[in-house]
Amino acid sequence: METTEENIIIIGGGFGGINLAKELLKNPFQVQVTLVDRNNYNFFPPLLYQVATGFLDVSGISYPYRRLFRNHSNFHFRMGELLEIKPDNNTVVLTTGELQYSKLVLATGKESNFFGNDNVKKHALPMKTVADAIYLKNAILERFELATRTTDPAERQKLTTIVVAGGGPTGVEIAGMHSELKANILEKDFPELSGLPFDIYLIDGLPTLLGPMSKESQQYTHKSLEAMGIKIRLNELVKDFDGDSVLLGSGMRIATKNLLWTAGVTVHVFEGLPNEVYGRGKRLIVNEFNMVTGTSNIYAIGDTCIQTTDQPFSNGHPQLAQVAIQQGKNLAHNMHLASRQQVLKPFHYNDKGSMAIIGRNKAVADLAKPHAHFEGFLAWLMWLFIHLLSLINVRNKIKTFASWVSAYLTKDQYLRMIIRPEQKDSNIGCAKAEQ
Repeated sequence: METTEENIIIIGGGFGGINLAKELLKNPFQVQVTLVDRNNYNFFPPLLYQVATGFLDVSGISYPYRRLFRNHSNFHFRMGELLEIKPDNNTVVLTTGELQYSKLVLATGKESNFFGNDNVKKHALPMKTVADAIYLKNAILERFELATRTTDPAERQKLTTIVVAGGGPTGVEIAGMHSELKANILEKDFPELSGLPFDIYLIDGLPTLLGPMSKESQQYTHKSLEAMGIKIRLNELVKDFDGDSVLLGSGMRIATKNLLWTAGVTVHVFEGLPNEVYGRGKRLIVNEFNMVTGTSNIYAIGDTCIQTTDQPFSNGHPQLAQVAIQQGKNLAHNMHLASRQQVLKPFHYNDKGSMAIIGRNKAVADLAKPHAHFEGFLAWLMWLFIHLLSLINVRNKIKTFASWVSAYLTKDQYLRMIIRPEQKDSNIGCAKAEQ
């Protein structure tokens, strides 16, 4: 049967986009795959907090797209950001030019949501990108250095107090990591600050930490973090942050320069698509095959979309990596089936459970099938194993494992360098820098 070559453009090289591209390139049907991303590398978001705290190097969780797909002659990469979609003539407008597509897949993931609070957006430290993680690490280290020089006790306290907003896995993990830094490293590196409390607060608007996880996981996490010296404030929202103190909804004020923001996420709104295609949380409404409603050749996967056709998840799937991975693979399979004019396979999410690491030898894991709960050392080993396997290639696995072994044996790490990249030429002609 004669086939025509598909020109498939994927916007976003995260979990969904990468797995879609890999599966498309495995299939024998005629296809040209173009991946578009603002960066020239894929990175592993679940380990960003370890980059932000100096326990992992960026290269351990990142890998360049062109290297990853260099053996596929029908793969193309375009560095740039999406500015506009023109569905009428199957064109996308990027910061680096225009491209024509026969099928378009939107897999841009999620970004920080500051809920309209301009002060928080201006002064807080988010952690959604590699640039965020590097900036966060630099900012905390620079403020600790400043604390060694200031003679004002109140200013020292502000510079060394850390407030984490958001009690989900990322918030729990980065709070726990900073607690380990406090216990094992900070007074050794900063003897001038000996005796300071290095207070760490964890704030969340819900009545429990790790809201979507089991009650057992929530209770174990809460108890473990408190034992590590973290001050937990639940049923509290961050109302304001002026760069000098955090104001909570209850009226409580915490004097600090450091607000780490993991409290909310949102998705990108695409110029050129009508308002009717957006559902709850600005996520694109898709059918059971991940096709955007009202279109015939535009798809969305992962955090970017909301799909209500999967009965156990009639309110939409959780914004987790596994959803994006499975949707990417299913969409690739369906595109292969469509090329042979065969019946498509509706997407059904295989929930494998969730987990979060708390600190050294401490983690929680809830498995969906079979239903089971693990905590402590066994859950910690499970977390390490799953995340190590999930890294994109063998090099990253080996490098990350070596860093973990070293940190575990020494209770230390050596990546606490303040590195400030300097943009010499602002007119280099590439995509806009991450903000």
